[in-house]
Amino acid sequence: MSNPPKYWNRAKKYLSKRDKVMKILIEKYKQKTLTTRKDIFFSLCKSIIGQQISVAAANSVFKKFNKACNGKINPKIVKKITIQKLKRCGLSRQKARGIKELSIKFSNKSFNPKLIKKMNDEEAIVYLSTLRQIGRWSAEMILLFTFNRENIWPIQDIGLLRAISNNYKKNYLPPKKFVYLLNKRFSPYCSVATWYLWRSIDDKP
Repeated sequence: MSNPPKYWNRAKKYLSKRDKVMKILIEKYKQKTLTTRKDIFFSLCKSIIGQQISVAAANSVFKKFNKACNGKINPKIVKKITIQKLKRCGLSRQKARGIKELSIKFSNKSFNPKLIKKMNDEEAIVYLSTLRQIGRWSAEMILLFTFNRENIWPIQDIGLLRAISNNYKKNYLPPKKFVYLLNKRFSPYCSVATWYLWRSIDDKP
């Protein structure tokens, strides 16, 4: 894990001035901050495992997957694990194939994560989405948590939409126009605003 991104304190000041709700949330959760694991392969595996299942179920599957990797989740190790063994960890066939293909693409360098640093957010989302089992939402999570991009606004995320509804007294789902308005208000630090909105509904970073 790492220290918070360099822009974090600057973003807190900016958002506090721009939005009263954000100012309250930033003050409320001032002892907490975003940290990240700078390991994109690990993060992609975890993202695939966690798709469309509960947090508890995802944690259970991930523990079995980690054990199958002997605690070393990297392309070389995962590439050697059979689809059948991955499925015994609790993964569906689609997820097992997704993780297996991921390990192959990382190993043969047909997917190069170093290229992402040179891409803008939308280009990076498109590139990440070429991977099996990785859609827009998963790509946005990778950009936010692994690459710490500062202006990610994941409007497909149910937690974010629920937090907007709760904090701004809107019906669920909040109106698209209002979500867009917040996007403009929070830019260029939408990632930080998203993180604080998430904290308001789940105080576990």
